[in-house]
Amino acid sequence: MLVFLIRHAEAIDETLELRDPHRHLTEQGRVQARALGERLRWHDCTPSEVWTSPLVRAVQTAELVLATVGGQGPVLAEPALSPGGDVRPLVQRLLAGKASSVALVGHEPILSGLGALLTGRADFGALGKAEAVRLDGQDGGQADGRAGFRVRWRFAWSDVAPRSGG
Repeated sequence: MLVFLIRHAEAIDETLELRDPHRHLTEQGRVQARALGERLRWHDCTPSEVWTSPLVRAVQTAELVLATVGGQGPVLAEPALSPGGDVRPLVQRLLAGKASSVALVGHEPILSGLGALLTGRADFGALGKAEAVRLDGQDGGQADGRAGFRVRWRFAWSDVAPRSGG
């Protein structure tokens, strides 16, 4: 199984009139999301499922990345990927699922915490805006019960090539 952790692209600032859940992508954020989708497509990374935080900026990022990579599946809202969400049940559902590759689009520090849970690495680095991390999973996980994923690469929307490792 492959898991892609994707942090949302650049969004407008929160104001009194436009609260955090409703913040949308800036024009630059839209460019970033499409560029990230192109990089995923270049590396033949089309997720079979996309789960996203229901916050507007994450949903927009997920939709733009999926459209650019050429994916056909739906974008599914997953409240656990919202700020303050509990990702432990999400990890269990992910591991029990039948999807060959899942993109999880969300926020920090949720994504780096999720990466730490999946890899068993407490030093899992935070994702920058419009950055993706590919995790390769082992069938059945590890003997000690950990999920058994390893970081294959990570790259930002503006990187020429992925960076290997954590």
